[in-house]
Amino acid sequence: MSASSIFTIIIELILLRVIWLKIKAASTRNESFKQLPLKDQLAVLKECLLNNPTEINLQNLKDFAQRASLDLEVESYRPFMKRQLELSKAQNALAEDNELFAEEARWLDQIQPLEFAEGQAALQLGDLERFIKCSLEGIAQLYSDQAITDHLETLLPHYPKAASLLEEYRKLVELRESSGADEESLAKLRKAKECWENNLLSIQE
Repeated sequence: MSASSIFTIIIELILLRVIWLKIKAASTRNESFKQLPLKDQLAVLKECLLNNPTEINLQNLKDFAQRASLDLEVESYRPFMKRQLELSKAQNALAEDNELFAEEARWLDQIQPLEFAEGQAALQLGDLERFIKCSLEGIAQLYSDQAITDHLETLLPHYPKAASLLEEYRKLVELRESSGADEESLAKLRKAKECWENNLLSIQE
């Protein structure tokens, strides 16, 4: 099987998994969720907390960490929840909300996607294809600029096409920083972000 065919299969699997996770995120207490692999449970719980920073979602993440024997301290997330509540009552708080989201993203990215450990184990065994697959899956679950660029740089020696992903992401950050708050500007930014995400999951060797 050619390298191109292998990477096409890898990307198809990642795309299916992303869709699957979004469906499973509807409930974190049903049996379907409990039967997911730990790495998928963690991805769903982090996404739920970022999009809806509630006490229930924070407790769900804490409970998961205990079950999975992860060293995770969640109390430091509570100030974010308090600020989110305050901002929800304020008017014209877009800038403050964006900064809060960035801080929450950095906090969540301290909880490494389990795919990275899985990928490192594969690399030590000489399985480069699995390492790249796991790395791409992990990067797709990161939220902060620093974490995304750091992991793309880690991929460079093994996956040369990561260089274009890194360059495109830096351009995306520049666009975001210069973007206005009007609907047209935000729509342009969303389109650019979606394009980068598609490239992340479709780029081939």
